[in-house]
Amino acid sequence: MSGPLIKMLGQLAVVGASVFGRAFVTAYQQAIQNAKKGGPAAAEAARSAGVMKSGMDRGQALGILNLTEAEANPQAVAKQYKRYFESNQVEKGGSFYIQSKVYRANELLEQHFKEMESKAKERMQSGGGGQ
Repeated sequence: MSGPLIKMLGQLAVVGASVFGRAFVTAYQQAIQNAKKGGPAAAEAARSAGVMKSGMDRGQALGILNLTEAEANPQAVAKQYKRYFESNQVEKGGSFYIQSKVYRANELLEQHFKEMESKAKERMQSGGGGQ
């Protein structure tokens, strides 16, 4: 009786593996198509929306550093970053997780300020060159 049962389980395993294999190949092909369709455009849309790879947006970054939109400037961000990063050092009993969030918030806001600065320079160059 164990012979037919083992044969049936073996056939079931082969069928299951082939179904899983086909599903995996189909999903991989679909992922490649999706990447081709939305690759650079999707990345640009996320960047223009102020969302980094970490999924954090500018509002969250300001909240982490305890700043409002009106208070946000490079000096205030640097001051809050230093304060919160140092106070959350693991050696001092702080949280690596919170320290990481503070670092990512600072990183996002620095990138935002650089983009704003470059846009301002472009506007000045395009406006100043036509006069």
